[in-house]
Amino acid sequence: MDTLLPPDIADYASNDHHATQEETTPKQTAPSASGLRAWLGVINATISAIESTAWQGRALAEQTVQAYRAIEAGVEGAAEQYQALTEEAQRWPARLQRLSSTGWMLTRVAARYRFWSIRSAFIPRSKMPAALDRLHRKSAQSFRDISLQHGGAFLKIGQLLSSRPDILPESWVDELSSLQDQASKEPFDSMRAVIETEFGKPLEDIFSEFSEQPIAAASIGQVYRARLHDGREVAVKVQRPGLEEIIELDMSLLKVFAESLRGMLPPTDLDTIVSEIQRSVRQELDYRVEASWMQKISVLLEAAERVRVPKPIKRFCGKHVLTSEFVEGRKLTDVLDEMKQQNDQQGLADVLGRLLDMYLRQVLQAGYFQADPHPGNIMVTDDRELILLDFGCTAELPDSFRKGYFEILRASVIGDNDTVARVLMELGFKTRSGKPDTLLAFNDAILQQIRNMLSEINEQGFVWPTPDDLMEKAKGLFDQATLDPVEKMPAEFILLARVFGTLGGMFLHYQPRLDVTRYLLPYMMMSTE
Repeated sequence: MDTLLPPDIADYASNDHHATQEETTPKQTAPSASGLRAWLGVINATISAIESTAWQGRALAEQTVQAYRAIEAGVEGAAEQYQALTEEAQRWPARLQRLSSTGWMLTRVAARYRFWSIRSAFIPRSKMPAALDRLHRKSAQSFRDISLQHGGAFLKIGQLLSSRPDILPESWVDELSSLQDQASKEPFDSMRAVIETEFGKPLEDIFSEFSEQPIAAASIGQVYRARLHDGREVAVKVQRPGLEEIIELDMSLLKVFAESLRGMLPPTDLDTIVSEIQRSVRQELDYRVEASWMQKISVLLEAAERVRVPKPIKRFCGKHVLTSEFVEGRKLTDVLDEMKQQNDQQGLADVLGRLLDMYLRQVLQAGYFQADPHPGNIMVTDDRELILLDFGCTAELPDSFRKGYFEILRASVIGDNDTVARVLMELGFKTRSGKPDTLLAFNDAILQQIRNMLSEINEQGFVWPTPDDLMEKAKGLFDQATLDPVEKMPAEFILLARVFGTLGGMFLHYQPRLDVTRYLLPYMMMSTE
């Protein structure tokens, strides 16, 4: 049977893994129900995407016939119709190639995990961890390679996953970590053309020096080191050409795959979640918006302790090019990993404490915040100053929401569930039953860690939850959400949850001995007016 399997799946079913029943785990006769649902969901999503593309192809064919008949008849406007048809047809090879490669990758990953649920019954206990790690690593590499190849929204998803060591296996985080600040590099000639088109003059007239090798390559753009004619050293972020077409295709695929998840997850407001993700990604395509937020948050964080945002240089910013001050630094997780290896508990607490303060200041004090805190967007200088980068994904809370979340935080800390439930309902959260139990469970999942850090400090510092504790908590949350799902949530909450989910995962991974009262209480005592 093994010889009939694709090579990457057969790796996990080789004869080396076979053993007698006494050596193996309890025999499983069928894949788990949840694993099978997940696999079928991805298969169905892939088929749906292909069907969607096929119907679009049919529409293109019909458009071709109409254009041909119009040209034959010599009707007015035939030339414009033919030109539109030509431009649409030119996009199709890339669309089909992107769809087939991403859909096939997701299908293969799902198939590996489905097959694992069967074959693991025949693997000796002693070999189980290594075999499972190979499975995780192979799947993560497939996702990483497609993300690097295509960029766009798939790369953004990979970046988000890479910053969640609390929910993903270590091998997944290891393989996806390269997505945080590195992607496939665009040829310099095409990026030079973007700059010169943006400002209507040769590159040499804008910069006295310009390194052709990017110092960072991300999903939306590439960053270069340069020098202005007045001597200032700058970072120049240049958007990849033709990105609008890629992003729109990815957004369509995202919607299709999100629809496929409805049967596998507790009912929730997926429409709002997907719409907010689409809005935030599309916003990133206009660097003028990013430059404005960069300037605004730079001023806000001037009062924060050893935190800095490079200021944009307005004269050299446009829709597709953003020029800002250049600051030297190292990626946040590289510095934190080094501190952890050296058992530098004071350093971990100091850096992560200032990171927490940086986001409390944005969310609670200002009501606007950088909403993409993956480690590639946070640097640390040699003197441990935090540098916050990349404001393409920035969210703003209406003042009523800022005050509402402020009130929820205060009530959560003292365990006032009645106030938490009332404010959540007022902000637009809604459960199927109208009762607040599921909302309170979700609120606990986000804020209980902060409450515990305030109340459960001992001489060794805060006692962090174990993986078993987290699994038990997650199971309870899943059960409650299944019993009484959240059917409506405000769009403003989506990116806020993303931020504190990412930061929470980082805190759980490094487990700093942090005096959270030092950072939280000043905001608790602050007026909301």
